[in-house]
Amino acid sequence: MLEIRRLRLLRELSIRGTLADVAEALAYSPSSVSQQLALLEKEVGTELLRKSGRRVVLTPQALVLVEHTSELLDALERTEAALAASQSEVRGTVRLAVFQTAALALMPVALRTLRERHPALRVEMVQHEPETALHETWARDFDVVVAEQYPNHAAPHYPGLDREHLTGDAIRLAVPPAGSGDAFDGVRQLAHAAHLPWVMEPHGAASRHWAEQACRSVGFEPDVRYETADLQAHVRLVESGNAVALLPDLVWVGRSPSTRLVELPGAPHRTVFTSMRASSAGHPVMQAVRGVLEETARTLLP
Repeated sequence: MLEIRRLRLLRELSIRGTLADVAEALAYSPSSVSQQLALLEKEVGTELLRKSGRRVVLTPQALVLVEHTSELLDALERTEAALAASQSEVRGTVRLAVFQTAALALMPVALRTLRERHPALRVEMVQHEPETALHETWARDFDVVVAEQYPNHAAPHYPGLDREHLTGDAIRLAVPPAGSGDAFDGVRQLAHAAHLPWVMEPHGAASRHWAEQACRSVGFEPDVRYETADLQAHVRLVESGNAVALLPDLVWVGRSPSTRLVELPGAPHRTVFTSMRASSAGHPVMQAVRGVLEETARTLLP
């Protein structure tokens, strides 16, 4: 009988690409990963890996094993969920990935609620960009992800990951408060910000692509002088009179806006959603986490 631990190593190699990356992800040494995969080849009696320069590639037979290994791991998760559902207490560990504004706006309340209701539940949270977090949840590094999606810029889909709407927030042009200077005080619509300094997230972020397109759609290329993935830094640069920015309303949860907010053409909204493997969605831990997140979002963003 094939050993599932070795099959999982093969699946991890198909996802991560190198033995070193598999070893790092699963806390093995590269030589141990190589030895275990060599044993798997002996068990199945056929070649699974071929050298390609400094990398290895999976043979067609290995890909068959990978496909069925994914099904086995899903079945194990469903079995764990059924067993957990038979118990009276929600217990265990859940690994959660969340983007920055959701971590700041939603998670303090959500984590406190989970701790009060389910003291035997351990929540481990990491801040991650949504695109990376979705991939790593599919790869089983995380159990739940809170992700975002900008208008007409769909977040990636992965097989076996579900997706449930959590909330939505408006996106507006944030301008320094009145009195910051004539150049800023005269802004009443997006086109008026054509010659002003901007702060945006780095290239590659969905928000950056969307923001650039929003500016181009009204006839100008934004003068991006400041780049940072930290939206709290965006807020500080705007409120201090140094830049303008396109900011989602989630950054203002729990406080009054410290900038002047200008409506955008079409009143665009960002979508915030949760995603997890469908095979684990019935687990009481997953249901507890998702339920509290939805409750928190309804309370803070009615």
